[in-house]
Amino acid sequence: MPFHKMEGVGNDFVLIEADAASGRDLSELAQRLCHRPFGIGADGLLVVERGVRTPVRMRMFNPDGTEDFCGNGLRCAARFAYEQGYASATEFAIETLGGQVVPVQIHLREGSVDAITTVLPPPRFHPHDIPALAEGELIEDFPITVAGHPLRIACVNTGTTHTVIFGATLPDDALFHAVSPRLETHPMFPERTSVLWAVVASRKEIRVRIWERGVGETLGCGSGAAAVGVLAYRAGWTEPEVTVVSAGGRLKVKPTEDGIALVGQANTLFKGVFYF
Repeated sequence: MPFHKMEGVGNDFVLIEADAASGRDLSELAQRLCHRPFGIGADGLLVVERGVRTPVRMRMFNPDGTEDFCGNGLRCAARFAYEQGYASATEFAIETLGGQVVPVQIHLREGSVDAITTVLPPPRFHPHDIPALAEGELIEDFPITVAGHPLRIACVNTGTTHTVIFGATLPDDALFHAVSPRLETHPMFPERTSVLWAVVASRKEIRVRIWERGVGETLGCGSGAAAVGVLAYRAGWTEPEVTVVSAGGRLKVKPTEDGIALVGQANTLFKGVFYF
């Protein structure tokens, strides 16, 4: 099976074309290909094909086989699709999980892809839409105790479920690994949640440490960066446009009339063939 290995701010993916996986269970395939010792190794599997409603359709599967929405994966799929001729223009759209259509703009420098803008869907704050089992219209500065640690959390859906813990410093390994997986699977979140620990460094920059639903700790998360950016702006701590810095790199986040603009890079690392 031919594949491309790609990354966006350290979030790494195995990308395959849908025809190559014809007849295979994509959930099982993701678990096989994303396994780091016995597969190719990745934070997720991207399955790309030509769309009907849009030039490109992308499906993303976590290493545990669950299907999900993925902001960084969208940029990788966008670069692949543009360079492989799925789309002839630098502006097109990608259909993803649940039929969501994401506008894409490829930014070129001297004929090569330099950066990519995607417009993620409008953020959803109501607990029913996150989804989260909580009363009220919003989950902001919400008290919860996890693994014996009292926390204040904020939640939003930016294509997928995110829970953000704002603090003065990023957590050490002990706190991060004690709380993050338990918060991911907390009964409050029927579909689980990604967990982002965030520090507002200035009105234009936020630093994060990331635990992704279905993956574990990752170096980057596009939809998570969008979640952190919109929640910090709603709280009045930052400007509308903010840079979110993770261990894997920097993403620019800005609310728009149509959703959340996310600007960053996507790179092809290598390509090869996987033998079953």
